[in-house]
Amino acid sequence: MCGICGIAAPIESDRNVSEAQLVAMRDALSHRGPDDAGLFIDGRVGLGHRRLSIVDLGGGHQPMSNETGTVWISYNGEVYNHRELRQTLEERGHIYRSESDTETIVHLYEEHGPRAVERLRGMFAFAIMDRDRRRLVLARDRLGIKPLYYTLADDGTIYFASEIKALIEGGAVKPEINYDALADYAANRYTSGEETLFRGVKRLLPGHTLVWSEGRIEIERYWDVSFAKSDESLGEKEYIERFTELFHESVRLRLMADVPLGMFLSGGIDSSAIVAAMSEMTREPVKTFSVAFAEREANELEYARTVARAFGTDHHEILVSAEQFFDALPALVYQEDEPIAHPSSVPLYFVSRLAAEHVKVVLTGEGSDEMLAGYGKYRKTVYNLALGRAYHKIMPDGIRRAIAKAIYEMKGSSRARQKLTRTFLCLSPDIEEIYFDNFSVFSRRMQQGLFTAETRERTGADPYRASLDLMGEQDAEALLDRLLAADVKTYLHELLMKQDQMSMAASIESRVPFLDHELVEFAAALPVKMKLRGLTTKYILRRAMKGRLPEEILTRRKMGFPVPVGAWLRGPFRFMLDEYVLSPRASERGIFDAAYVRELVARHQAGENHTERLWALVNFEIWQRRFFDREPAISAISYQPSATERMAEYGARF
Repeated sequence: MCGICGIAAPIESDRNVSEAQLVAMRDALSHRGPDDAGLFIDGRVGLGHRRLSIVDLGGGHQPMSNETGTVWISYNGEVYNHRELRQTLEERGHIYRSESDTETIVHLYEEHGPRAVERLRGMFAFAIMDRDRRRLVLARDRLGIKPLYYTLADDGTIYFASEIKALIEGGAVKPEINYDALADYAANRYTSGEETLFRGVKRLLPGHTLVWSEGRIEIERYWDVSFAKSDESLGEKEYIERFTELFHESVRLRLMADVPLGMFLSGGIDSSAIVAAMSEMTREPVKTFSVAFAEREANELEYARTVARAFGTDHHEILVSAEQFFDALPALVYQEDEPIAHPSSVPLYFVSRLAAEHVKVVLTGEGSDEMLAGYGKYRKTVYNLALGRAYHKIMPDGIRRAIAKAIYEMKGSSRARQKLTRTFLCLSPDIEEIYFDNFSVFSRRMQQGLFTAETRERTGADPYRASLDLMGEQDAEALLDRLLAADVKTYLHELLMKQDQMSMAASIESRVPFLDHELVEFAAALPVKMKLRGLTTKYILRRAMKGRLPEEILTRRKMGFPVPVGAWLRGPFRFMLDEYVLSPRASERGIFDAAYVRELVARHQAGENHTERLWALVNFEIWQRRFFDREPAISAISYQPSATERMAEYGARF
């Protein structure tokens, strides 16, 4: 819901906010708020707002002020407990002029200052200008569901916005690569911590506030999730009952809207559980939306249909072709601000566009995997490390080396070899190798070949430093909880940005019931056995939904969202690699080693799976063309060679 932006300059800068600059920033966010637009400018301070109307459709115009005009806010999000807060605030004498949750934040700030954020339950990013105290307060929700970026100029002027493109379009920053974050991106698909891929642009971290006053900033963390086991005396039944209660409460809260809402339904246990809960709380059939590809290996619609039939939903589907996928890619890279980490972002945009024809709000299943150990990488890491340490303790070095050599020299199916080389039989039993390198896109060793010598000199040293630090800072004792703690603040953050940006690109709001902070706090403190038990992931959720969801949904293997990019790049869309990875235009940037990249493409064409790596390279080049070369959203399909060109290329190769 909505896009926010603003500028605050110190007195020493001796300049006022430019309305044209603020309007340029604001209107770069038009897709986030097509229903209304507003500005507030007071000399050296300005706030901008684009509105997607969800609550109090007629009375929620922003920026909004208190009764005296001394406190102004530009706000993006939903506060689900605003009615309870309003009652208390009205009892204390605050007078409301609207029914919006925005006004509740203003009055709460009058009572508690920046610490007002601690009383909010929901998803939000907001900016409050306190005219009496000459300060600007930025805040972001606990899990980072809503985005907020900023840059601080040399003269102390701060610029902020919901999306990086607003900072660029408004001239607050000149787009330049942040080489310090490049190794992080290459390994992890995204940047960790406050850094972005744009030099000088930072993100306000989830659960943090930023207070700006006359060119100086103070950043404070107001919330963190604890994985300490506060009470392990409960039995399994009590844990499941409490989890179910919190989950249903979270879903109920997220049905707050004055507009139609629906659900993204993949047919996995997470989205299906939310549909089951919604069906008990709404009078009308739940509107559900699903997306897939024509290719059989990338089509899970039958699972979604099973759930839709079970709960009698008003179900809608869309199939995305490879042509549509690649045609949309340049425009969507621009929407995401940074290179698209996951191919599933593209179909997410298409299903958001489908949903926007019927509703303005959708619920989604993000967050369950990171809180309840839903990914296979967690299980594999826990067992690989345990077995690896025992293996290295009892097995002599010479025998270990011989076994590893035999695996690497295996003939026949490379699939078996690839699987075994990623186990304790070939890897050192440490977290960097077993977990981070093992599940990275470009591992530390691979980056030595990927980057040119000049790039290596400019990049940050350790791509896993942020996650390792987070694991060390947490109060979690079990290895599984430490992995989850790090992913909640890194990997999950990237998924939430993908969800926000692709849904907002279609002017639709997405809500995430699994990330209600009270549910998150409960899940974090659960005993490990209630998350991962043997080979069963998300144990407590499966038990909670037993008898409620169809058995085939409860027991199906997790697939993520399959996108057949690897096959497309090996087949009819090979030209994408020629243009965005192998072309002189791409190689002359001098970031990646041309010989290494050519070999990577050749190995993929020969049958090895380097889909994630090639996807990262394609997106990185498109990102540079959109933001640095200022190239318009040219369809990627336009680079497809003609039949004559393909025949000439075929002859040249063979």
